[in-house]
Amino acid sequence: MSAPIALLSVYDKTNLIEFATKLHDAGVRLLGSGGTASKIRAAGIAIEDVSDITKAPEMLGGRVKTLHPAVHGGILARNIPADEADLAAHSIHPISIVVCSLYPFSSTIAKPGCTLAEAVEEIDIGGVTLLRAAAKNHSRVAVLSDPLDYDEFIAAWLAGKGDVGEALRNKLALKAFEMTACYDAAISGYFREQYASAELSPEKLAGPVQRMALRYGANPHQKPAQAFVEHGALPFKVLSGSPGYINLLDALNSYALVSELQEALDLPAAASFKHVSPAGAAVGLPLEGTDKQVYGVDDLKEPLTPLAAAYARARGADRMSSFGDFIALSAPCDLATARIISREVSDGLIAPGFSSEALEVLKKKKGGKYCVLEMDPKYLPGKVETRQVYGVSMQQNRNDAKISALLFENVVTQNKNLPKEALTDLIVATLALKYTQSNSVAYALNGSIIGLGAGQQSRIHCTRLAGAKADNWWLRHHPRVLSLPFKAGVKRAEKANAIDLFVSGEELEGGEKEQWEFMFETVPAPLTTEEKREWAGRLSGVACSSDAFFPFPDNVHRARKSGVTYLAAPGGSVMDAECIKAADEHQMVFAHTSLRLFHH
Repeated sequence: MSAPIALLSVYDKTNLIEFATKLHDAGVRLLGSGGTASKIRAAGIAIEDVSDITKAPEMLGGRVKTLHPAVHGGILARNIPADEADLAAHSIHPISIVVCSLYPFSSTIAKPGCTLAEAVEEIDIGGVTLLRAAAKNHSRVAVLSDPLDYDEFIAAWLAGKGDVGEALRNKLALKAFEMTACYDAAISGYFREQYASAELSPEKLAGPVQRMALRYGANPHQKPAQAFVEHGALPFKVLSGSPGYINLLDALNSYALVSELQEALDLPAAASFKHVSPAGAAVGLPLEGTDKQVYGVDDLKEPLTPLAAAYARARGADRMSSFGDFIALSAPCDLATARIISREVSDGLIAPGFSSEALEVLKKKKGGKYCVLEMDPKYLPGKVETRQVYGVSMQQNRNDAKISALLFENVVTQNKNLPKEALTDLIVATLALKYTQSNSVAYALNGSIIGLGAGQQSRIHCTRLAGAKADNWWLRHHPRVLSLPFKAGVKRAEKANAIDLFVSGEELEGGEKEQWEFMFETVPAPLTTEEKREWAGRLSGVACSSDAFFPFPDNVHRARKSGVTYLAAPGGSVMDAECIKAADEHQMVFAHTSLRLFHH
């Protein structure tokens, strides 16, 4: 029986001589390419050149060494009569061991000043082919791609008398496949930067934009940073400004929300996002009278379009949280909507299109640096999404659950009267939760979020936080708030802050109190507890949705205090019966959904 053959072709020559010595001493016939064979031979170890079996010299400056049927036939042949006959017909010997490490592409391109030509020369062709061929045929061939595996392999080879066992071959094959996958990813990433990056001039851009360099990641010290796709084009174009990492998190999450809102309700939708959760979201129901004043659009010269009304509602749900927001629109931005955006403090906007007048207004914002992104309305994300945490990748099917009126059919309370308007509000609240950091609870009224409690570890704190925001939203409708005597020249953001302090009743001291009082012609008297209680009693018909079940009835009782009449949450709590009992006590309508909507 002929000696088993090992083919060695390595760039990384760590422990190569020791390994080759042990293979030789174990009776393995050694074949080597180029510098690998020269190094082993110089150490006094018998080794043949690959050209001895291919009968062809290395050529093209070393670009072609092992690409030959005599090599790959020997690697890919199976232990079946047909393959053995092919080998015999062509005088090819089977190869049992392949040892290969690749050219250092990643370290080469990391060097300052690396040229395209230098990068190209470090793309390994023969090595990747050897690894993939050997890994494919790992039922017979052992493939080593890492010097750290040499000792384990030799020990198994000696113990098994030439058979390292199926488990080790499987492990080594997987490692080789992972090695080539990472190698290919590095190469495609490099050429994506060279040929398909948004920063390139039109002459250098080879096709659709697939990549965009970002100033930094979540924080300024997290550099470098980028956004990219591996297939097709980036689904958005930058029309103005420059998006950051968090901008894109907000933009893409918020656009997903508004596009689903429009699909579900057939109304234009808008969202105001901050730190990957909505501060507000709404659909384009008409704004009239007092609502226009509350939402700060009573002085708008342009007629309020449905889209403009949607953004006014979304922005006005929680003006404090929306300060510096990223905006998403489900329909092309019109002039009225752009006018509203132009006077708010905002970081950017994403929409599926822009009228020329709207774009002209938006491009003037922030001295021309306002971020304007145009989303491809035909874009559909992939079914599977992957993220990495602390070096570990996690993968799941994208949350493509549809939110519609069907979700709220299982009404479990005595009161089962769920009108169309309430269904609209439950859909708005529930869809907002789908894109809110969990745990989360949302209150909605008139097609708009009016309070959202996000990212709390306890459900009741979500319900209280959302309820407190809804309470403040409602107090902003109070006649005394609408008639606050602000001095001329007080800015919109300053008014929003002053109103928030006024309705919350927070006690001010020192310079903060002086600064607050300075904004008014006459300092307003605080709202009394009785005034707040009386006004709160006028609020009703609010819808409340939870991203998971209510563990205790305290959530139901707290929601009722903020005018909630309609509730939605998944069932499954051991306290479901008590929660339903609490809802019945308040004559509320409670729909048990079958859908948990955690979002992280």
